[in-house]
Amino acid sequence: MKKSLVLAMAMALGVTASAYAANPFSDVPAGHWAYDSINKLAAAGVIEGYGDATFGGDKLMTRYEMAQIVAKAMAKGANVDKLAAEFADELDNLGVRVANLEKKADNVKVTGELRYKYMSQDGDVNDSNHDTDLRSRIWVNGQINDDWSYTGMLENTQILSDNAGNEDTEFKRAYVEGKLGGLNVTAGRYNAFFANGNIYDAQADGVEVSYGDKVKVTGFAGKGTDDAAKAPDVAYSNGTYAGGELSANLDKLNVAAGYVNFTDIEATNAAHETDLDNAIWYVGADYTMGDVNLSAMYLKGDVSTDTPAGVDWNKANDDGWTVGLTYKGAEASEAGSWGLFANYYDLGGQTFIAHTTDANTFDRDGFKGYGVGANYTFAKNIVGTVVYYDTENKMNSKVDDQRIWTDVTFTF
Repeated sequence: MKKSLVLAMAMALGVTASAYAANPFSDVPAGHWAYDSINKLAAAGVIEGYGDATFGGDKLMTRYEMAQIVAKAMAKGANVDKLAAEFADELDNLGVRVANLEKKADNVKVTGELRYKYMSQDGDVNDSNHDTDLRSRIWVNGQINDDWSYTGMLENTQILSDNAGNEDTEFKRAYVEGKLGGLNVTAGRYNAFFANGNIYDAQADGVEVSYGDKVKVTGFAGKGTDDAAKAPDVAYSNGTYAGGELSANLDKLNVAAGYVNFTDIEATNAAHETDLDNAIWYVGADYTMGDVNLSAMYLKGDVSTDTPAGVDWNKANDDGWTVGLTYKGAEASEAGSWGLFANYYDLGGQTFIAHTTDANTFDRDGFKGYGVGANYTFAKNIVGTVVYYDTENKMNSKVDDQRIWTDVTFTF
């Protein structure tokens, strides 16, 4: 570009000079259209002429010359992000650190996760079979301002068990997090996690608001996800929900108590449609002793339904409990780290909606049994997990299920 065109940047650069010096360039007379801009940039030390005291406004500039001007403007605190991006390579050769661009680049971060899963299953409900898939997740995190951020997540799952090439891609997360006064707010499509996942651990469209630190009050409301995974011939909807929790962090001891009311839960197949409500109370605690953590929770549900005769949800147990024990735990950032964990469940069908476990929960009949497992970080950001589950139908102990779950997860 001609050198004189650069002068149009004078105002856009926002460069200031304490005082205008006398015109240093003999080929830029006082009546020239760019006189003021050239004078301003020269006074600020952003542009220089040639050794013969001329500016050479009609000459073509090289990219290197332009990069020098941008670098000097940056040193003066000018807002030249777009120009700095255009001449990034030249600025790098000049040894100029593009701090503003780096700061803005930090506003958006893209991370990912790739998980391969294999599960073998055996029991009265399912003949011996296996289930394997490959799940990819891409996370986008953007900083809106000092108090608010955005998170989005795209998920692709490829079913490998049937060799049919089945796969599914969904935009699974899209939510904002931030502060309103003293309140912490999460709103949008996010993963709702109620009662440590004993009641619900799945996608939801809703809002969650909390207040406090050591002692925290949390309220939440929204719409649960549809769940096609429960049975291939039944359409499930987890309905809408509202509730709250009071929790306290007492150093090594954490305690919590809460309530969640789900309404308009539906299950539809060719024979009938079930519509029910379920109000669930819970109280739980966990205690940490060095590398060991012990947890326990009690839950009680109250289902009301218009289920047709012969399918009575009220026959399901309306309370239950679970205990867990963990030792250490694999950290993705620390190669060689590992952990062990075990859980025991005795949960009635009215105490959960979408339980966090990978064991068979037997839906409305509830389940009892255990799971034991281990995880290990093979290399940085490569973690493997293996778990064995043995559960039975709480209403009919002759119906049981055993499964081995294994996965390897790569994060980047």
